[in-house]
Amino acid sequence: MKYLIALFSLFLFQFAIAQDGKVGIFSHNKDIGNPKLKGKTVYDKETQTYHLQGAGYNIWFERDEFHYAFDKVDGDFILTANFEFVGEGVDLHRKVGLMIRESEDENAAHITATLHGDGLTVLQWRELKGAFMRDPEDEIFAPKTHYSILQLERTGDEFIMRAAHPGEPLQVIGSHKMSVMKNAVLAGIFIGSHNEDVLEEAKAWNVRLDKPALANYNPGQEGYLGCRLETMNVFKGVRKVIFEKDGRFEAPNWMPDGQKLLINMDGSLYKIPVEGGSLEKLNTGFADRNNNDHGISFDGKMLAISHQREGYPGWGSTVYVLPLEGGEPTLVTEETPSYWHGWSPNGKEVLYVASRGERKTYDIYKKNIKGGDEVALTNTKPGEHVDGCEYSPDGKYIYYNGSKSGTMQIWRMKPDGSNPEQLTFDETNDWFPHISPDGKWMVYISFPADIPVNDHPSYKRVTLKMMPTSGGAPRVIAYLYGGQGTINVPSWSPDSQSVAFVSNSGI
Repeated sequence: MKYLIALFSLFLFQFAIAQDGKVGIFSHNKDIGNPKLKGKTVYDKETQTYHLQGAGYNIWFERDEFHYAFDKVDGDFILTANFEFVGEGVDLHRKVGLMIRESEDENAAHITATLHGDGLTVLQWRELKGAFMRDPEDEIFAPKTHYSILQLERTGDEFIMRAAHPGEPLQVIGSHKMSVMKNAVLAGIFIGSHNEDVLEEAKAWNVRLDKPALANYNPGQEGYLGCRLETMNVFKGVRKVIFEKDGRFEAPNWMPDGQKLLINMDGSLYKIPVEGGSLEKLNTGFADRNNNDHGISFDGKMLAISHQREGYPGWGSTVYVLPLEGGEPTLVTEETPSYWHGWSPNGKEVLYVASRGERKTYDIYKKNIKGGDEVALTNTKPGEHVDGCEYSPDGKYIYYNGSKSGTMQIWRMKPDGSNPEQLTFDETNDWFPHISPDGKWMVYISFPADIPVNDHPSYKRVTLKMMPTSGGAPRVIAYLYGGQGTINVPSWSPDSQSVAFVSNSGI
């Protein structure tokens, strides 16, 4: 009898953990409103995917029944995720999405970014605890259907819903002010079946909870926000966080063997396995003030770095080269500032951006790593800026970003600087083009249109985009909070399937 009691107690304990335990980034997962059929959230660590099951009569009227994975968050934040229902389902009004909720009470005030089983996509809310949700007064319908990427942002007492189809930029679906919502709220992902006798299933991935910096935030004085090192298969669109840190690291390169990444942090360079693990410091000799402009030669033998020398103009950034396995760096650029960005395919030259003499602008230069004169490849006018220069693997082009057209766009030119050709044409400011090792694809980062054209700051709502080098429309492959240091340098995997990048968050 004691054995049966102990076994039953163990079962109840395990069930309680399953119903209200930590899952992925969320501290809790549980049913709200006591639905007849119990739901659950299961987290797959390998793919970082959430598998949700939930029942419940509805999330509507004066009370709710559904399953919820959530965390308690205060202040402003951004919650983003991809969603997909599993199976055909029973009720067309089954729901999955993002929810910000005042409490765990079944009649709590809340606001949700909701995808229905029939593709209907809606921003819905309960204004006050116990209030009846009304149709259509308490909802905003999206102009299109079947959005699979949802975002819900809190900024003060305003809640903003954005959504996108794969490859498209996020568009604002609507916003609503809830002045009575507490500072500390629950935020997470949910599923409800709209049928108390049915369990519905869905999955969520690329789930990110970001706490943005204030507009006047000064990282130099107040400290840097936390960083995530992420990898993503650009064709599947699945992101994976492999390393996190309170503080700053930047600009991953993919090592030639495909098994490790290289990042800069606190003036040094570190290797880390692509599946996550311990950091391994790379020996860069005297160079202990390395910034985020570093990269590996096409043959995988050499490393270029940008080390900042004290007492030199422009913070003293200087290009050096050294063996990839580590060692003492060899000086390439005596004049400063010089920021490395690309290797020539033959490994004999490096590309960098630099400001020289009395010129206030930056231009693209190339120089033989064995010595000789540097060669200017651009001649920018006052107010213009160029950056992010990188050879194509076949050596036929140099890709870069430039503001000659008035906005920062992606360009390419011949290796001698001739025949500049604009490749992107949009309202965003596009930076740091990186060409896949097979030469077929280009990935770059886009900053919002309201950011100064020649600036690429940290802590902004940015996107990563990809387009064929042969021509064609770009498509969004990632929505993130980041900017400077996210993807400044070449970061493709050797097999041309994945990229690595850094995202930021105050959480």
